Amino acid sequence: MAKLYFYYSAMNAGKSTVLLQSSYNYHERGMRTLLFTPALDTRAGVGRIKSRIGLEADATAISTTEDLFAWTRREHASAAVACVLVDEAQFLTPAQVAQLTDVADELRVPVLCYGLRTDFQGHLFPGSAALLALADDLIELKTICHCGRKATMNLRVGADGAAMREGAQVEIGGNERYVPMCRRHFKEALQAVAPSHA
Repeated sequence: MAKLYFYYSAMNAGKSTVLLQSSYNYHERGMRTLLFTPALDTRAGVGRIKSRIGLEADATAISTTEDLFAWTRREHASAAVACVLVDEAQFLTPAQVAQLTDVADELRVPVLCYGLRTDFQGHLFPGSAALLALADDLIELKTICHCGRKATMNLRVGADGAAMREGAQVEIGGNERYVPMCRRHFKEALQAVAPSHA
């Protein structure tokens, strides 16, 4: 039976690298994959997934209104799809996560989602919350804090490198905006924030 998988982590754990390697493994065996990435993430270009170590591939850029079940069913009818892979899955809507359960359950195509669990304030993203509730398998990909302990939090920093406590939940960025940290150092960084950086 096909499953819905959620691979989650803090920033810089290699989620996109693992996604691209998984897709490559299918292609190497002559199997077709569908890659989805949010249209709002244009760091590597629209419809492009790129890892920090240089691996990259074309993907379908999706908006929050896209029906992923209908899209996959249409593609699967034209040529068999062996696996669906979703990058930055925290940006999915709960409805899209439900659609991906239908891809696994009705089309019997495995779905591998990769994303952050929480935002820079330690709150679940709506897409991540839905994945944590509905995925068949939850797999944590690990990265480390500067202290060497496992990083579970994503600290957002300003241009001056100071921690930020407030702002929109979604702000696209990489190493220049986010730092993976263990919970202890995340809390310490926020407590040290001056009022002008709150």
